[in-house]
Amino acid sequence: ATYVNYLWAEIPGFSKFGTYTGNASGDGPMIVTGFRPKWIIVKRTDTTGNWVIVDTTRDPYNYVNSALYADLAYTEAQVSTGPYCDCLSNGFKVRTSAYGNWNANGGTYIFAAYAESPQFNLYGGQANAR
Repeated sequence: ATYVNYLWAEIPGFSKFGTYTGNASGDGPMIVTGFRPKWIIVKRTDTTGNWVIVDTTRDPYNYVNSALYADLAYTEAQVSTGPYCDCLSNGFKVRTSAYGNWNANGGTYIFAAYAESPQFNLYGGQANAR
């Protein structure tokens, strides 16, 4: 058999990987990343679900309504029942209650998030300049 593995290392101020549990509420879980996310991918793991990608390029304001599906032929989709999430200064807040790929009650999700303005430097410590 042939296998492919993609491996990433979390870098403080640049990337964050983790899990969260859905609650099926418009006031969904808050995921603290330590930075404002630019790009987020989410996948439900306790049942079937799609790889859903959101970003702040297509939705530059807090509410993120547009999504790409990494495993489907859709070009883009929008949530008709409200936004997927808020991209905040320190993470993202799940805002949809009617979408199982993001926030089913008791659903288990994995995510990867990358910073809008990475706050690290190659010599160690946090970068302060823009």
